[in-house]
Parts: sequence; structure tokens; C-alpha cells
Amino acid sequence: MQYVDGFVVAVPTANRGVYLEHARAAARVLKDCGAQNVVECWGDDVPEGKLTSFPLAVQRKPEETVVFSWVMWPSKAVRDEGMAKAMADPLFKDMQMPFDGKRMIYGGFEVLVSQ
Repeated sequence: MQYVDGFVVAVPTANRGVYLEHARAAARVLKDCGAQNVVECWGDDVPEGKLTSFPLAVQRKPEETVVFSWVMWPSKAVRDEGMAKAMADPLFKDMQMPFDGKRMIYGGFEVLVSQ
């Protein structure tokens, strides 16, 4: 059964190019470690909420943009092994995140429907 890692972060809007380089490098490592697909989405129509929203969840500041991304894996077992390999990769270990990682939301999910 496919498995998905999902991420939401607030990236300084001025760092879009730096984030794109970061995302491409991370995607190469993750795919080398067994990921099927890596998707990075730059927020374009992300409304502010009063109770819940992506901007509230990541404590987005006015000069930041919400980024939503996910990594598709063939299974949780492949993901667990692949993420362990990725975290040991020198590129991953030395990678500087162009955003505040303390405000990142992430989690792993079993796929229920994929059409």
C-alpha cells in the first residue's frame, strides 16, 4: 500500500529561488532512496482562517508564503528505510533549510484513495 509523507511550511517569499534549489536537491536524494514522486507546491490561493488554516498552522508572517509538499512511497516499509538512508546522506545532513523548521508541520499517511 502506498505511503505519503506530507509537509507544510512557511517560507520567506524572498527565498523562493533558494527554496526551489533546496527542494530539487532534497527530491533527488529522496528519489535515490526509493521515493516514487516528490511534489512541492508554492502557495497561490491560501486563505487566512479564523479558527484553522494553513497560514495559522505554520504561523505564517506577512512576508512569507505557505508551501505544501508531499513525498509518495511504494509502502511504509520502503519509506522507513528510505528516510533513514536520506537522513544519513551527507547532502541531507548538511542541507540548510531556507525556512523556520520549528514551524513545519509534517506527518506520514496511508493512502486510502488514489485515482
